[in-house]
Amino acid sequence: MRFHLLLGLLAVSAAVCAEAPKYVFVFIGDGMSMPQRMTTEEFARLSGYGPLAMNALRYQSSTRTRSANAIVTDSAAAATAIACGEKANNGALGVAPDGRHLESVAEFAKKRGMKVGIMTTVPIVHATPAGFYAHRPNRGDSYGIALDLLASKFDFFAGGGVYDKYDDKSHAEYRGNIFKLAERDGFTIARDKASFAALKPGCGRAWGVFSDYGLAFAIDGEETYPDLAAMVSKAVELLEGPDGFFIMAEGGEVDHCAHANDAAAVLREIISMDAAVKVAVKFMERHPAETLVIVTGDHETGGMAMGFAGLGYKFQVGLLANQKCSAEVFSKRIANMLKQNINLTFDEVKPLVEENFGLVFDAAKATTEEMKQLRLNAAEVKELEKAFKQDVEFVRARQRETTKHDVQRRRQFAATCRRILSNHAGVGWSSGAHTALPTMTTAGGCGAENFTGFLENTDIAVRLKALLK
Repeated sequence: MRFHLLLGLLAVSAAVCAEAPKYVFVFIGDGMSMPQRMTTEEFARLSGYGPLAMNALRYQSSTRTRSANAIVTDSAAAATAIACGEKANNGALGVAPDGRHLESVAEFAKKRGMKVGIMTTVPIVHATPAGFYAHRPNRGDSYGIALDLLASKFDFFAGGGVYDKYDDKSHAEYRGNIFKLAERDGFTIARDKASFAALKPGCGRAWGVFSDYGLAFAIDGEETYPDLAAMVSKAVELLEGPDGFFIMAEGGEVDHCAHANDAAAVLREIISMDAAVKVAVKFMERHPAETLVIVTGDHETGGMAMGFAGLGYKFQVGLLANQKCSAEVFSKRIANMLKQNINLTFDEVKPLVEENFGLVFDAAKATTEEMKQLRLNAAEVKELEKAFKQDVEFVRARQRETTKHDVQRRRQFAATCRRILSNHAGVGWSSGAHTALPTMTTAGGCGAENFTGFLENTDIAVRLKALLK
């Protein structure tokens, strides 16, 4: 079945169109570069998901990511480059270094008469989605960015919300509660899975708001709101028509997981994003001469490596399937347990480590080959015990109100668990921040042959605009 699906995907990827693509999908994995995609490819094949649809698209390129003022870009400058076709300074959205407002390909498509949808797994005013509709020198201007969202006249938005800035009365341009303004502007706002599913063509402009902040990580199994694939499916349902559409969908939580060097969480985010890519590929199979699908990343995060020095040439990425929740969620569980019982011992939390990360403390329990690969050595056990004690001391200090947010001390236990599991799996990390590594861009369908070679991230928008003229 997967073999035939792959052959079909490759066939439609080669489609040639006589005119401009009528339907355009752009997927952006925030923080997703070659290491993230290829590590996930290996994990997906081992876990039964199968090869990634994003990697099976016929045309590929390596994409340079530097911003106008730094070799290491932030998401705002990268989104501006991908969306608008010009470099921007880090922190700027839709604004050139000389102050000019830049037109995004989404705005270009809207002027051409196409319907436009923007969706993400993080707040809709976050840098990457905002790069397609906002014009602000400061990516942190959430209320102002939300005003630009309303002014864009785009047809569909979905994802997280506007942080806690949706009614920011202190803002110089304050006009009222953003969501009330949206409803006055003709938006139907869906705030849960059921109301989102109930949206039907003809409902007018639609906005799915499922959280003030970002959505839960895919690994944590939150099912109370739609995932990215459901958002893309709904966008297609609402926007398909004679004028065509432009859809940008962001896997935004890839970046957050990579900042935390949480390998297992990164892989689940990319698999979740790939499920959304599959929605676009299936649509492309029905409209092969009219549809263009592009998948890229805005930058790399974490300095991820497919290999860890301590394992030599071994790469055991399948071991990451043993992690059952994100390090962030595990950390919160431990913190809550310590608040209830500050005398909790290391021995009492060992079973939780085994349950949530698969790491094995007792050599006698390592009865399978996989469990042997997850067995902790004495040095690792000491690391974990030390990290747990640091968490205990941090909670005690908070209770005495002698410290607030010392990030070097708090929540070391969960971070140590995920780092040791990464080591056993053979995944390395060099940073907790962005890097200058080029990203990988793949494309299929109508006009996809334009996205090959060594590209600047600005080339994506420039070539898309040329195709849509």
